[in-house]
Amino acid sequence: MNPIEAILSKQKVLIIDGAFGTELERKGYDINDSLWSAKFLMEKPEAIGEVHKDYLEAGSDCVTTASYQATYEGFMKRGMSEAEAKALIQSSVKIAQKVRDTFWSETKNHAKRQKPLVAASVGPYGAYLADGSEFTGNYGLSLEALKAFHAKRLATLIETKPDLLACETIPCLIEAQAICELLSVYPEVSAWVSFSAKDGQHINSGESIKACATYLETQPNVVAIGINCTAPQHIDSLIEEIKAVSTKPIIVYPNGGSTYNALTKTWDGLSKSSSYGKMAYTWYEKGARIIGGCCQTTPEDIAQIAKWVRA
Repeated sequence: MNPIEAILSKQKVLIIDGAFGTELERKGYDINDSLWSAKFLMEKPEAIGEVHKDYLEAGSDCVTTASYQATYEGFMKRGMSEAEAKALIQSSVKIAQKVRDTFWSETKNHAKRQKPLVAASVGPYGAYLADGSEFTGNYGLSLEALKAFHAKRLATLIETKPDLLACETIPCLIEAQAICELLSVYPEVSAWVSFSAKDGQHINSGESIKACATYLETQPNVVAIGINCTAPQHIDSLIEEIKAVSTKPIIVYPNGGSTYNALTKTWDGLSKSSSYGKMAYTWYEKGARIIGGCCQTTPEDIAQIAKWVRA
């Protein structure tokens, strides 16, 4: 049984965490950097641990590592050696594992929940570019070029034995295909794949979410399919589209509804609902079984979900 099924067999929803980078920003840290939150792996790893702890205390069944924008290429551009880049990428998983294990060592945290998972975040090629292209998918790269970009980082993350991989904010089907082909040599590895979408039927490249879910349905490593970093108003429709062609658990963790400005690396027009938990319940009713939040969501939002999941 994969780690997601193991938890879903015991509770109706697996709660993941919320925003990472914008949560660091909310705590007063500056994330306006080409490495985004990954720069804290170099500069202040304890800040990363704080965020994981906050989400676990809010009720998350899974914390996602700070490796979304952590790449060999990005760190080596900063003057790191390949060995130093590897150590930093792997530290993202080790920090999360340590915080999770410390949290779970306290018996009081076992009430009404299973041992939380650590998902190693695998961001898209566009995240490395740091130009917002994860919200368009217009890379112009071949399948082989995308495999070459992802191969070493995937191997590096897998080496640290996270519970699963979170392949997230994927903007185009070819990138999901590249990741799945690489994962095929790791039959023991579970991964979720979540796309960024521009409306209720299409991911950011313009391809249909149905086509993406149809492809992923056949991929043995993929244990959940869904959507992240997408405006909440599109989520109901996207769940319906995925459900029409897939039997795998559906994962949704939208953002707060704002638009990413790639020039300023900020979010324009904060528009998050004051009741994220209520919205999340409608996604559950539609068919989502793994629910959390992306950019601008907070531990308070996750706590709202936990309130009805653990009632």
